[in-house]
Amino acid sequence: MKHIRNFCIIAHIDHGKSTLADRLLEYTNTIQVTNGQMLDDMDLEKERGITIKSHAIQMEYTYNNEKYILNLIDTPGHVDFSYEVSRSIAACEGALLIVDATQGVQAQTISNLYMAIDNDLEIVPVINKCDMINAMPEEVEDEIVELLGCKREEIIRASGRTGMGVEEILAAVIERIPHPKGDEEAPLQALIFDSVFNSFRGIIAYFKIVNGVIRSGDKVKFFNTGKEYTADEIGVLKMDMVPRKELRTGDVGYIISGIKSSKEVKVGDTITHVSRPCDKAIAGFEEVKPMVFAGLYPIDAEDFEDLRSSLEKLQLNDASLTFQPESSLALGFGFRCGFLGLLHMEIVQERLDREFNMNVITTVPNVSYQIYDKQGNMTEVHNPGGMPDATLIDHIEEPYIKSSVITTTDYIGPIMSLCLGKRGELLKQEYISGNRVELHCSLPLGEIVIDFYDKLKSISKGYVSFDYHQDGFRPSKLIKLDILLNGESVDALSTLTHVDNAYDMGRRMCEKLKELIPRQQFDIAIQAAIGSKIIARETIKAVRKDVTAKCYGGDISRKRKLLEKQKKGKKRMKQIGNVEVPQKAFLAVLKLD
Repeated sequence: MKHIRNFCIIAHIDHGKSTLADRLLEYTNTIQVTNGQMLDDMDLEKERGITIKSHAIQMEYTYNNEKYILNLIDTPGHVDFSYEVSRSIAACEGALLIVDATQGVQAQTISNLYMAIDNDLEIVPVINKCDMINAMPEEVEDEIVELLGCKREEIIRASGRTGMGVEEILAAVIERIPHPKGDEEAPLQALIFDSVFNSFRGIIAYFKIVNGVIRSGDKVKFFNTGKEYTADEIGVLKMDMVPRKELRTGDVGYIISGIKSSKEVKVGDTITHVSRPCDKAIAGFEEVKPMVFAGLYPIDAEDFEDLRSSLEKLQLNDASLTFQPESSLALGFGFRCGFLGLLHMEIVQERLDREFNMNVITTVPNVSYQIYDKQGNMTEVHNPGGMPDATLIDHIEEPYIKSSVITTTDYIGPIMSLCLGKRGELLKQEYISGNRVELHCSLPLGEIVIDFYDKLKSISKGYVSFDYHQDGFRPSKLIKLDILLNGESVDALSTLTHVDNAYDMGRRMCEKLKELIPRQQFDIAIQAAIGSKIIARETIKAVRKDVTAKCYGGDISRKRKLLEKQKKGKKRMKQIGNVEVPQKAFLAVLKLD
């Protein structure tokens, strides 16, 4: 146990975590790095250049003639994948905090750091990309000293590209990060921090042993579900899985026990022996709080069960995804899914398509509201379709967030006006160092789920970092905006919106749908309504044949007769015709501006 070190790498997006991880793997001769970002094994990760999943890998390193085992977990940097980071932190005793020498401390750096400090991790600060021409290691050192209160000489200057400082990092990991503490004689306690689905071997759970020893062939049980299994194979995680006969306290490894059903493996559960169980489960990590809700519906109704099993398999690999069944009048049966943000939603959609061949329709994202009726009872509504009648509602409360925006002083004005335009209020602003400023705002969550982050980045030319956490519910003047096609309400397009935005939004939605819905043989009326009051209307004109073309001269009544006959046909067609709303229309509502 004295020779084991478990640590993770935490940083803001694009500060070079995965590249530095490559150098560490290369330096410890774990693998030959061929094409960069070796731990990002998903196609999506390579295409977008971001880490989506945490990746655990074991390295061996000889230091002062003693052999050490280093378990490294590379984590994502984007705020939408912060649940991955919190689970990785639970399996470690230390963290490398990486800061980009060209960009300095950013919002996710701070929020990931606090997460690590809450779990009593030893922090090793590293300044990466010191080989860049525009690097400013001196200023960044000042920021880190101010943030951590550490000494200057504790900060390591490194470069993931050239390999500078890698030896110092490995030495710091061994000297500064404590070895795992635990009792090998105690009953087995192992924390599951991740799992994957393998179509041949069932579900593979990744765990860290806190106390005790596990051997291949042991009878084990999962503490929370109470289910019992045989440990068919256990082992450690290198680039591939390497089987071992036994794993001891402090080790990080995997277990295969032929589990087929995804409901039986809960991330955060404790593994223990059947014959000598532990008294209590390890305190896992808190339940995930979804920030954005959207409906996912299969394009063919008979794919509903396939979509359910695809989501269950995906949830094993991405524990921050939550879903429950729901039905919609327009789209049939589907699932109401909770995501941590819009990027997370996009990635889940992409993974469903690539890994499971599921083609899905996504409804407009929204958040959950609390609705109080006249008797004072509260119901939680995720979907505008589930709203009670307006006459029964006393008031509606919507979720608010506290956000911190870090930017340079040049962009304060536009960012403030964006926040105020989204019904936000400015709480305070603090100057961090030089010309960098941190704005604290309170904003309704419903206003930021759709396009707030994209606008923020374009206003500030990308020099901004944004982080937020939930801040309770507050009463608000919200109304339900319905979209009607030929008098029929389309529940997938209805939204809850603030009174002040309703007219403008209704008008823009009607104009947008007029462009996107193809013309039919009959007129289509697109209307936006609040309750029974129509507030905007557009008409898509019918495609019509010129029936009077063959009439030259002659009496007007002849032409009128032909036009009346055509009108009757159009009316009959309107009664039986239905309007197809293309998938583009559902997504275009998100990008109204």
